[in-house]
Amino acid sequence: MTRSDPRLSARAVRIGYGGAPVVAGLDLDIPAGRFTALLGPNGCGKSTILRAFSRLLPIESGRILLDGRDISALGTKALARKIGLLSQGAVAPEGLTVLDLVRQGRYPHRSLFGSWSAEDEEAVEAALQVTETTGMRNAPLDTLSGGQRQRAWIAMVLAQRAGILLLDEPTTYLDMAHQIEVLGLMRRLVDEEGITVVAVLHDLNQAAHYADMLVMLRAGEVRAQGTPESVLSPATVADIFGVEVSILPDPETGRPLCIPRRLSPGQPG
Repeated sequence: MTRSDPRLSARAVRIGYGGAPVVAGLDLDIPAGRFTALLGPNGCGKSTILRAFSRLLPIESGRILLDGRDISALGTKALARKIGLLSQGAVAPEGLTVLDLVRQGRYPHRSLFGSWSAEDEEAVEAALQVTETTGMRNAPLDTLSGGQRQRAWIAMVLAQRAGILLLDEPTTYLDMAHQIEVLGLMRRLVDEEGITVVAVLHDLNQAAHYADMLVMLRAGEVRAQGTPESVLSPATVADIFGVEVSILPDPETGRPLCIPRRLSPGQPG
């Protein structure tokens, strides 16, 4: 499998919470070894899709495929060894240390009465090193900054040794410096570790700077998908967000920069 081959796919997927579907008829391919950002207004189905991809939320119809195999055929631990999910606003018990948290990521690999193994230890140490949290391993989570705490949670998911990492709004409530810290880590996980990253983001410019592929959603439908250069246009942003923008090239990277101008006609002001 090459880095561009899709590993995770949705085919005619319908997802809801018992009433009208939040997502209907979803067809989406997530390329392997790339950073894909899900974007769109609140309530468009971004987080719902991540929950369905991890089987945390059952789908109503359609199929979700991992390497061509329906994820419904995988056991819970088997799926967790392949897909790691970091939900929005994850919380841990008071006083839990970074090391305690990261060790929890080894749950999918351990039997009920199995002892802690050298492989478990190696996976935890590698996750701490990649996320640059080794030096804070004994620190309680509630003593860390927002960016440090988010890196610790990502380390926990990395300890699963899953090839796909799903992150639901990983930069929410972080200041600019910590957002850059977390997004830079996600970029390194793709470039240096070959991990497939799928993240729900809100900032178009951050998504365009760090992600390889953008998926633009509105009302549960994919309205545009592709590279930042091919997707970000005034027409697409107006369609998705109801905002008139100018698109300029970033003077440093050449990637698109989105400059908001005004609400599109007909949008509430």
